[in-house]
Amino acid sequence: MKMKFRKLTSIIIAGVMGAAIMAGCGGQDASTGEGTPSAAGTETTASGTVSMNGSTSMKKLVEASCEAFNAKYPSIKAEGQFTGSGSGLEAVANGSADIGNSSRALSEEEKANGLVENIVAIDGIAVVVDNANTVASLTKQQLADIYTGKITNWSEVGGSDGSIVVIGREAGSGTRGAFEEILEIEDKCVYAQELDQTGAVLTTVSSTPNSIGYVSLDVLNDTVKAVSIDGVEPTVENIKAGTYSLQRPFVMATKGEISAQNEAVQTWFEFMNSEEGQAIVESVGLITVE
Repeated sequence: MKMKFRKLTSIIIAGVMGAAIMAGCGGQDASTGEGTPSAAGTETTASGTVSMNGSTSMKKLVEASCEAFNAKYPSIKAEGQFTGSGSGLEAVANGSADIGNSSRALSEEEKANGLVENIVAIDGIAVVVDNANTVASLTKQQLADIYTGKITNWSEVGGSDGSIVVIGREAGSGTRGAFEEILEIEDKCVYAQELDQTGAVLTTVSSTPNSIGYVSLDVLNDTVKAVSIDGVEPTVENIKAGTYSLQRPFVMATKGEISAQNEAVQTWFEFMNSEEGQAIVESVGLITVE
């Protein structure tokens, strides 16, 4: 009788241990035999990494998206580096990154070399001055004339007497490329300083009297004053309405179509284009692609 009891006990213990092992295994779901649900309950068979490189202006969007994506798909690791749009596009072209983040539209030459423009958001470029500056609005022509050195004193555009300190981004910056292209002043600008980070432009303008700079709309804060362009303020509503002229796409470029990418990268774009991904776009102050 004792032997039978011990045998039955052993069978029960073995069964419990087996169930525990199956429950802890990451390969299959015991009830369906399909891929294991992620921490957020989303099933995927994809694994690996999604590497991104590029625009510093897209840093807030990329970091917020990576955090949400990695929580939803723990078998995939999405991560970004921020070295400028030009460097990001070069990285995806040479295969050292899956995605090149660019804060400007791709050139025809870049498209001809196999890069595909995947627009994930729309951004406005805000023109900023130090808070003590009395100028509240500039025309596009005045702005172009300031950056090309034709206007050099704030008194020429209705402000107080003071030499204008022209601040911009470094060559290769997507923000600079979009700004100069919109104003049709490529290779004509006369900069007092060229800075390699969006944050550096804000810091420099806020602490430099009579300075002017340009930054992505989503990083605006009260350390600087945004200037209206042709009487139109840089707001999400005005950009959506098409009345604010300094706007640009945020691009996640791939080498070839999305459908040709690996499953992890395809999962990333499915996420970015989902309601959840577009909610992140809005949460960081950008405009969704409609």
